[in-house]
Amino acid sequence: MFTPIRWGILGTGSIAHAFAHALSILPDAGLVAVGSRSQAAADRFGATFHIPNRHASYAALAADPEVDVIYIATPHVLHKENCLLCLEAGKAVLCEKPFTLNAREAAEVIAVAHERQLFVMEAMWTRFLPAIAKVRQWIAEDAIGEVRAVIADFGFRAPFDPESRLFAPELGGGALLDVGVYGISLASMLLGTPENVACVACLGETGVDEQIAATLAYAEGRLATVFAAVRTTSPIEATIMGTEGRIRIHSPFYRPEYLSLTQRRQQPLVSRIPSRIKRLGFALGLDKVWRRLNARPSRPIHVPFQGNGYQYQAEEVMRCMRAGKLESDVMPLDESLAIMSTMDRLREQLGLVYPAEQPRP
Repeated sequence: MFTPIRWGILGTGSIAHAFAHALSILPDAGLVAVGSRSQAAADRFGATFHIPNRHASYAALAADPEVDVIYIATPHVLHKENCLLCLEAGKAVLCEKPFTLNAREAAEVIAVAHERQLFVMEAMWTRFLPAIAKVRQWIAEDAIGEVRAVIADFGFRAPFDPESRLFAPELGGGALLDVGVYGISLASMLLGTPENVACVACLGETGVDEQIAATLAYAEGRLATVFAAVRTTSPIEATIMGTEGRIRIHSPFYRPEYLSLTQRRQQPLVSRIPSRIKRLGFALGLDKVWRRLNARPSRPIHVPFQGNGYQYQAEEVMRCMRAGKLESDVMPLDESLAIMSTMDRLREQLGLVYPAEQPRP
């Protein structure tokens, strides 16, 4: 039996609550500390989850000698600052996605982690869910041949509130960083880093991207399209298309439980139909039926996850720490940096700069 790894949570918002619930089902994890900007908030959170060490500042949490690793659950704009605080205090870090506000900040965090020889990982929890692990297995087994294209969307309609983190530029608000990162990360996992990017967006009243559509172009003609929105509801699905079939990640693709695999028949049934019947069939509009006959669709398969799903990324962190690793093979640091660079390139096309990125007078 492993000695429990001792966790601290930095922040007390909704995502922190979700992660705390997830840790409670892991027998080899101990949630021992929480840090907030006020003692009252830390005490409320601590009472909810029976946490013994309740700190009135992030610095006090980072300095807690009983903590091994800290989960950072603050707004995007604070990620770099919070990561560096924890790393400089000698703590391993799991930082909520997106990893930082931009690639420059991500590179700073990674450099300090390497210098201090400490584990760091971006909390892209979707990547560790059983369904996405199944997708990686199918791809590795060549179930759909070479991956040629990825389509992913994540849009929801939030009520407009200029004070909300979703719409506040000073907090890194907008669709791309909040939910577009899911599609960008999925494309990165399957296709790597794009050679070229293009995007259009609707910038709202506060100046953040309320919806965005991006096209990512890769070597050898491979493509990905990503749609994200905080003012428009979308199906929230993803499709992976290969030379020999396709995979559908059913809604909601960021926490999926259902997948469909459709494979192309090696000997198409239509090839056995006489030419004169084919011509008649096309004239009667039967070509769509024949195309379906040439595929081998599967019914959706159920790939459930336990709890709320956040525990899988925590398990990966603890597995890596016990193995003495400084990063995860499933969510490596150079990929997190590349994802931030891709989003920087998209924002550059829009002229979207956050106040925290502006030069200080």
